[in-house]
Amino acid sequence: MFGRHRNVDRIAALDPDRDHLEIYQISAGLEFPWDYTRALEFALFRTYCVPTISRLLAATGEFEKRPQQRYDDTALLMAEIAAHGYDSPRGREALRVVNRAHGRYAIANQDMLYVLSTFVYDPIAWLARYGWRPLHEHERLAAFHYYRAVGARMGIRDIPTEYDTFAAFKRNYEAEHFVYSDTNRRVGEYTVGLFAAWFPGFLRPAVRLGVRGMLDEPMLRAFGFDPAPAWVGRMASAGLQARAAVVRLLPPRRRSVLGVAKRNRTYPGYPTGYRPSDLGAPAPAPE
Repeated sequence: MFGRHRNVDRIAALDPDRDHLEIYQISAGLEFPWDYTRALEFALFRTYCVPTISRLLAATGEFEKRPQQRYDDTALLMAEIAAHGYDSPRGREALRVVNRAHGRYAIANQDMLYVLSTFVYDPIAWLARYGWRPLHEHERLAAFHYYRAVGARMGIRDIPTEYDTFAAFKRNYEAEHFVYSDTNRRVGEYTVGLFAAWFPGFLRPAVRLGVRGMLDEPMLRAFGFDPAPAWVGRMASAGLQARAAVVRLLPPRRRSVLGVAKRNRTYPGYPTGYRPSDLGAPAPAPE
């Protein structure tokens, strides 16, 4: 294949286990960078439906006081690991920052495992609906093997060794743990407010409505959010599918955008002048 689909041939020729990092870099950095960004935003948003997770986030106060910085820290650190590789100097430095942040708190392994699963499967589900082309099977498997490797370096235990087993864990965990709590709602409202703040003031009510329109029923219940009118979700879906149709006609991206977040609002010009160790939350108060 040539032109817009030329990277599919590259992906098909690679092994999704042995070459998972290269495949993930092509998929997330060249083929679907915008979609991966949006899908991972919603993946993190999804994890706030779990009371044990939202309770910890609410207790730190970071989502209330510095939601944009926490968003930028997470996005940039994960992009550093993907862009340079988890065993590269910058990748290891980014992982140390991530592990240092998590190490301050008593986080259940099952919760960490669940968050990891959303990074694998939520982008795959998003791209099945809104991608400009179908994902190759190697891309799905490579994402699984990539995040298994990242998770192991984060000290997450008992990561399933099979793609379908990990997907089943995610479904079962959500069925058991997606329940309403006040901290779910508070952290959810902070996050919707963050999304809305990226737009001019007159558009923010529409953005808030649009975000609710993108949430499924289990998420709405866990956050205690009122559902948006059905037409909101239909319009959002139609808009994303129209975008995919336009992207399908564009020439292929020639330079990866992984690790080059020009629109982050906390670290202007990143990565110029910054190291991964410059990112992350400040040390918590002794209490």
